[in-house]
Amino acid sequence: MDSNFNNLSEPFTMMGDFIQNCQTPELRKTREFLIKLINSVIESVEPSSAMRNWAKIEAEKLGIEDYEKAVVVGGGKACAAMAIALEQILGDRLTAGIVNISKGTMPKTSPRKVEFVEASHPIPDKLGMEGSRRMLDLVSGLGQQDLVICLISGGGSALMPLPAEGVTLSELQEVTLLLLKSGATIQEVNVVRKHLSAVKGGQLARAAYPARVVSLIISDVVGDRLDSIASGPTYPDITTYSDALSVLEKYKLQKRVPPRIMTHLINGVKGVIPETPKVGEECFQNAYYKIIASNTDALAAGAKVGRAHSLNVHILTTTMQGEAREVGEYLSRVAREVYENERPIPKPALLLLGGETTVTVKGEGSGGRNQELVLSTALGIAGLNTTTIMSFSTDGVDGPTDAAGAVADGFTIQRAEQLGLDPSCYLENNDSYHFFQELGDLVITGATGTNVMDVTALIVN
Repeated sequence: MDSNFNNLSEPFTMMGDFIQNCQTPELRKTREFLIKLINSVIESVEPSSAMRNWAKIEAEKLGIEDYEKAVVVGGGKACAAMAIALEQILGDRLTAGIVNISKGTMPKTSPRKVEFVEASHPIPDKLGMEGSRRMLDLVSGLGQQDLVICLISGGGSALMPLPAEGVTLSELQEVTLLLLKSGATIQEVNVVRKHLSAVKGGQLARAAYPARVVSLIISDVVGDRLDSIASGPTYPDITTYSDALSVLEKYKLQKRVPPRIMTHLINGVKGVIPETPKVGEECFQNAYYKIIASNTDALAAGAKVGRAHSLNVHILTTTMQGEAREVGEYLSRVAREVYENERPIPKPALLLLGGETTVTVKGEGSGGRNQELVLSTALGIAGLNTTTIMSFSTDGVDGPTDAAGAVADGFTIQRAEQLGLDPSCYLENNDSYHFFQELGDLVITGATGTNVMDVTALIVN
């Protein structure tokens, strides 16, 4: 197996002790390979390249020259690079733009025509709200001869908050935090967000009508559902106020959210407040949508690296969901099956998963879904000394931490116990970050400028 991990390119990720914490030379080479995999995955969904690939194939079909005005709006973790690339592609044909991006990600060189607004994620803030309001102002009043290009990527829901009439920003912040801590899926969170917003759930497209709307999207949603990515600001909404209420009921939040949130949703169910725009409405008749990068692309890149290093590669799923610790338990069983019986693929094996798990926070610790998944898996692969699990977020941020994820192997639990760490206690306290910090096994990439959910790699030699 040694030869499989030789001649790796210099990574741009900064891993600290990531490589050093290995009990065997073989595991060290496995971790060196994983750095190569991380870099290849992130490069495969880099926004600027994705925009230029789209432009080569389809941009000319839009006939940009035929429009009187071409404006750009949008928001998300990848949208700064998307906007810069778009202006380079369109040049003077682009009239103006406003794009909300994550705080701390302002590029050194900004475009001339597009203004960036740094806003908060995952809890929305006033800057994001004001930026969203200005987007609506920019697209409102445009005519049939005008073009709106909407850039959308992961994080767009939080970065484009404009509360519906009768809802305050603080109330929106409170309900968002409650949903995130409840273990609700991102799809469920977005159902509620759409019905508390003035831009989500197709309402941006409604405001821009009759202008043509072109949406360029980097997907961070399982299944690449256009109505879910950034809560679908330009796409027909298939959910209702009743669905939003059902999400709050499912997680027993009716009495915990601000009273005006419940009043707003109930009024929507009663028809006092208009529904979000649905399939068939005129504002979508002249709309175009293109996913320019997704988790599927990331997994394909990871698989290519694995095959180049003579691993047997199997993409286990592109729809990884569920409670992080439960997914971790499942993966430990998969690892044992490969280790003992060479199923579903023979050793040396690389199994890849893409998607996004959730964490129901009950403890007082710190961590993210990827770190919790890896800690849970580590407990199940203890003693499988040629097995390694890594999971990371492609945006470089796993929960409220500075880590993208974590790595563990068959020696991790033994090393932890030698340091006096009780892994089960850390797991129960949702404190996976400090567990892996003590071991030096955090995956730290820094902000990557893109976001296509999470990638999990399980290697069994």
